Amino acid sequence: MSAAVNMWRSSTRCTLKLLSKARQPISSVLCRPHGGCTGHTGKKWRRPSGFDTGVQTYNSLSKQKEPLVLAREGVATWYSCGPTVYDHAHLGHACSYVRFDIVQRILTRHFGISVIHAMVITDIDDKIIRRSLEENISASVLARMYEEEFQKDMLSLQVIPPAVYLRVTENVPQIVAFIERIIHNGHAYATEEGNVYFDIPSIGDRYGKFLGAVNVQYEPGDSGKRDSRDFALWKKSKPQEPSWESPWGRGRPGWHIECSTVASSVFGSQLDIHSGGIDLAFPHHENEIAQSEAYHQCGQWGNYFLHAGHLHLKGSTEKMSKSLKNYITIKDFLKSYSANDFRMFCLLTKYRSAVDYSDDSMTEAQITLATLSAFGHDAQAYMKGQLSVVSPAVASALADDFDTPRAINAIMNLVYHGNCQLHPVTKVDGAARSPAVFGAILFYIREVMDMFGIDLLNRKEAAAVDSSASLEGVVDQLTRFRSEVRAFALARQDPPADGNLSKPGLHPERIPLLKACDALRNDLAPLGVLIKDRGTNSTWEITRKRQTVEEKN
Repeated sequence: MSAAVNMWRSSTRCTLKLLSKARQPISSVLCRPHGGCTGHTGKKWRRPSGFDTGVQTYNSLSKQKEPLVLAREGVATWYSCGPTVYDHAHLGHACSYVRFDIVQRILTRHFGISVIHAMVITDIDDKIIRRSLEENISASVLARMYEEEFQKDMLSLQVIPPAVYLRVTENVPQIVAFIERIIHNGHAYATEEGNVYFDIPSIGDRYGKFLGAVNVQYEPGDSGKRDSRDFALWKKSKPQEPSWESPWGRGRPGWHIECSTVASSVFGSQLDIHSGGIDLAFPHHENEIAQSEAYHQCGQWGNYFLHAGHLHLKGSTEKMSKSLKNYITIKDFLKSYSANDFRMFCLLTKYRSAVDYSDDSMTEAQITLATLSAFGHDAQAYMKGQLSVVSPAVASALADDFDTPRAINAIMNLVYHGNCQLHPVTKVDGAARSPAVFGAILFYIREVMDMFGIDLLNRKEAAAVDSSASLEGVVDQLTRFRSEVRAFALARQDPPADGNLSKPGLHPERIPLLKACDALRNDLAPLGVLIKDRGTNSTWEITRKRQTVEEKN
């Protein structure tokens, strides 16, 4: 079990116990001092009252950076839309979930905020029903199979699980009650056909907070639909479809209502942060807000909406998606790259920016990781002892809308200056050295990378090495013997007796030894043993052997 999952389990154990008690909203458990959602009306975002974290984050509701203010000090309630489980998860999904995992880790590890995260799994939907009929399998079995696969994929990418997963099918009674209250409050209506629609004109100018984010497309409906913008809260069941009883006849929930119900059942009438891909802003998140504020009778239910940019295959303007069949599954990706590689790929762009996926972009991520790892090995070979330091540049970047590209740039700047001192270490120049400084830099870089979910120490790989006949000890002895041979081969001839002051050269008969040492170094590299020569001394590291896509083909 990974350290990330263990950390998640210990931090959320108490929360899960509280959540299990009669499905009590966590907002009441947390004893929010500022009550429910705000009571203003209209589209304008209002800064909430509460605890100012010192973080500036881009809020899609206001379309600009805002101070991140939480209802309760030290705690952020966070809801995210989970997958519709009818097919394999792909890199487009991974990009969104990994990016927000990084943001949550920054809030927790860097700013000391406990993130209580809930996610819904959409396990009943038009796509699930269609796929189940195509494959002649029940919708519930199909959904559970892909849900389990999704969760395994997330763990393989080192994504910390939410405090609780909730399935739509296990919350239908709550959804029915949620719809009934919206109807009672005058914001929804049932048709003779057995469908229920949200009445958008009933909320006036409060609808349209995210209009313009994407192309506007409204849902089709039956003859009883009053306005083209109205969307379904409850759908009458068709033959061969899963269905549940309701006051309007047998049917199933609409897409948007599930998130409003689940988020409200967990967090109550106020939510700090809601996240998802930018394609969900409209209509999904727009409709969530309308439903929730109509249910709670308030003007601002969710205070911050964070949206991740799309992942594109390089050269394509279309996002990676199942419907376009232009995706790479997470499992296929991990056959060629590691979870660390993908995290660095995500770190090198802003979480809310669109990003192009290509072999070149993955190579850039791998080179960045390799540079960090190489510096770690070189510094460790040079120094002893560790101290703790903090980089103001990294801290400033993370407080500015979780600017990971700027933070990584600051880290690489540290590495650059460290390498400038490491390279001449073998020269006898009499310069003063401070091993403690390198210990501090190395410790800090590893701490920051660990916060991002990247394990520079490769603990899993190290464990495998430890179990393979003490490979490190063998390599260490081999490198030491090779260094002695190189030192012998590099020894200069004595100055000539005639007093010639020209620089004495190598012993010609020893040059084959030097070439043999170089050949051994080159032969070991493809096997995962990297030897670096520094004058007459050498350092080594065991690297993970990557099988490229070209090698597979």
